[in-house]
Amino acid sequence: MTSDTGLPDGYEISTDPARLDAALIHQWLSLDAYWALGRSREKQDRAIAGSLNFGLYEQASGRQVGYARVVTDHATFAWLCDVYIAPAARGRGLGTALAAGVRDELAEHGLRRLLLATADAHGVYAKVGFQPVAKPEKWMVLGEQ
Repeated sequence: MTSDTGLPDGYEISTDPARLDAALIHQWLSLDAYWALGRSREKQDRAIAGSLNFGLYEQASGRQVGYARVVTDHATFAWLCDVYIAPAARGRGLGTALAAGVRDELAEHGLRRLLLATADAHGVYAKVGFQPVAKPEKWMVLGEQ
């Protein structure tokens, strides 16, 4: 997958599940992501298996430096989650480029809604078109909030 949405030179986004470093993804999320702290490896592997996954890689080394996961029916709805950029790779616009790559890849499906939740990265997602839910009173949740 290639993206012309601001991905810096020397990086690429791929949806090839064979390229994912599942152990690294688990380490990132379970130890450093506030929304997934303590998530078990087994649970993370199941999440990967049941999702559309986006890996962000350095082209020269092939090393994975970012990850995003999408839960979707590929027809009407998608939920973007588990977006993570390795600490050493932050500050280069990679998070915004990864979100834009996800947006662009999903555009071909004609989804009615792409949803996400964030506590601290609203500005990153706003750059690629996300906005607050217009009528939050319509939304409900069952489970952890």
